[in-house]
Amino acid sequence: MRKMWLLVATMLLCVGWSMAQDAKLAQQYLADGEFEKAVVLFEKLYTQDNDNDYYFDRYIECLMELQRYEDLERSLVKQIRRRPNESRLYVNYGRMYEQQGKEEDARKQYRKAIEQLPKDRYAVSKLANAFSAANKYDLAVETYEKGATMLNDRQFFSYSLADLYRRKGDVGKMIEQYLNSLDAFPERVDNIKSIFQRYLSAEDMNVLQQQLYDRIQTASNSGSVQYIDMLAWAFLQKKDYKNALRQVRALDKQQKGDGLRVYQLAQIASNDKDYDVAIEAYQYVIDKGAGTPFFVESKQEYLRCRRNKLVEGYTYSKEELLELERQYETFINDYGKSRSTAALIMELADLEAIYLNNLDKSITLLAELITLPGITAGTLGQAKLNLGDYYLMKTEVWESTLLYSQVDKSYKDDILGHEARFRNARLAYYSGDFEWAQAQFEILKASTAKLIANDALDMSVFISDNLNLDTTATALEYYAEADMLIFQNRFTEAFSKLDSLIVEYPNHSLEDDVWYLKAKVFTKKRDYAQAGKMYQMIIDNYPDEIRADNSIFALAELYENVNQLNDKEKASKLFEKLFIDFSGSTFAVEARKRYRLLRGDKIQ
Repeated sequence: MRKMWLLVATMLLCVGWSMAQDAKLAQQYLADGEFEKAVVLFEKLYTQDNDNDYYFDRYIECLMELQRYEDLERSLVKQIRRRPNESRLYVNYGRMYEQQGKEEDARKQYRKAIEQLPKDRYAVSKLANAFSAANKYDLAVETYEKGATMLNDRQFFSYSLADLYRRKGDVGKMIEQYLNSLDAFPERVDNIKSIFQRYLSAEDMNVLQQQLYDRIQTASNSGSVQYIDMLAWAFLQKKDYKNALRQVRALDKQQKGDGLRVYQLAQIASNDKDYDVAIEAYQYVIDKGAGTPFFVESKQEYLRCRRNKLVEGYTYSKEELLELERQYETFINDYGKSRSTAALIMELADLEAIYLNNLDKSITLLAELITLPGITAGTLGQAKLNLGDYYLMKTEVWESTLLYSQVDKSYKDDILGHEARFRNARLAYYSGDFEWAQAQFEILKASTAKLIANDALDMSVFISDNLNLDTTATALEYYAEADMLIFQNRFTEAFSKLDSLIVEYPNHSLEDDVWYLKAKVFTKKRDYAQAGKMYQMIIDNYPDEIRADNSIFALAELYENVNQLNDKEKASKLFEKLFIDFSGSTFAVEARKRYRLLRGDKIQ
């Protein structure tokens, strides 16, 4: 008896293995379009397992491709007799007629499929999927709608209906059904947001916003939460941070929240340089009081946004800078000088040195900072680099190079080390030691920090080109000295040096560089009209020199951002010229991005 059972088991295993091999081969034949071979195997497989819908459907598919309509009809009739309630079988029947050009007979089969639809969710989905697979989207929609009526559930099929409306291109109904689905299954919110992000255009987002507004008006307080959240998300996709803030603030108030949503929005707006919204959002969190978990962080970020808005905004007054200084000092006094306030201390030092011309105060702040216990290695290294810059601005070159060298030694394989090496090389260039500086810049071209690598490349090419053309290097020395004077904010002396260079070395290859350096000074002095003239002169008169792409980008930024020059069309044309005519420029990628933003493209 045991031997007989072993024999039966072995035979079953062999049959199962044989069917698996046949199924694999049949599928390969079907994929390769070898329907004659595939149909034989699928018929054999279905005969062996006539409850397997997959084998039957593939068999029918092969018969369709081979146009063997008699065999096809015979098989369908037989299957319908076996399963009279299987509505989807009539879809294949209709497809067979349609393939033969018998449109009316096909329509009758499709109607029969829907009329015989049982009151069963699984059957509804199977029939709708069959219509969808045959690209009969209207009939698939009708199937779901009938199923929803029969089952008295308008939401269960909403997600599938939404996808069908998407395929049909009916954006309004697609959105409506996805929102219906969200009502029934709130856990789908992230999935639905992903779908909207993928398929909705900026114009379609307006349709979504209107539908959400309509639902918010009629929903209860608890029911409106997901709609307000979705509306805030929709505004974020359009980078409309002001309206997004209104929604997240409303949500926070409605739910008596801790300000997290508003704080997160503030971070997003700040990163995208919408400082007005970020400042307003951080102020909202601050106003909630010291007991909220994001109070201190919001005060810090509020200051940072105020600073960035001023220094990046091209227009600011001395009074605004002094008020910002006061706010920084108040915060640091309130919370003390420590690891947690180190970043703000460095920002205050930068404000003092670069914008308020108070070098002694900036040096004092950083000299104290680098002695504080517990500050991170990264903070210590960056503080020393900044302190080195301020000493250089104060003409204390020895102190400057000492600090750069300390950072270079302590962070040799780190980006901070690369930055220190770059600044020491720049200092050598300022001092006229061009060969050593150029050798360092050559090495730094391989830096993993893209900005350092790009700057090193520019400096290496600049020194190399001008050393090869000038055997005495005197003109380059004039230029380097003027460059350092500008770094030290000694603009009058720098201009005098540059004017001497032009007079003593007429038609020198450094001419375009002189105008470029002057343009940078005018930008620093916020004389943007004069800076724009200088950049335009370089573009017109020195199109093949190395400052041409720099000038195009700088002028485009002025047209884009400075109110007195405001001309978005000119900015757009300049960005376009840069990435087309100077495709190898280090500015090309950013120029293309800015061009697309000015054109109104949606960029993730």
